[in-house]
Amino acid sequence: MPEFPIACTLGPAALKARREDLLGGLVRGADERLDVPNGYRIRFAPDNDVLHRIASVVEVERQCCRFLRFQVTVDPDGGPVWLEFTGPPGAREFLAGMLDL
Repeated sequence: MPEFPIACTLGPAALKARREDLLGGLVRGADERLDVPNGYRIRFAPDNDVLHRIASVVEVERQCCRFLRFQVTVDPDGGPVWLEFTGPPGAREFLAGMLDL
């Protein structure tokens, strides 16, 4: 798999306009955030549209931040939904700056 540079392809105006619709908005709506090597893992309550919200954000983010890897875990028996997003070394520091963490 090719390595992509740690960069967002959205310009400053587009990023500002879409900030709430992108990963930052999703992270702010999470119930918990954990640091993982080269990224973050966030937990959501299993409400009716959480998977749809996650999928919508991932679809946009995978186009503008091509270096990110996404993994969704749905716990059994109505448990929480987790989203883990990671990248190459330095990705967590880049994400922290982009997401105001």
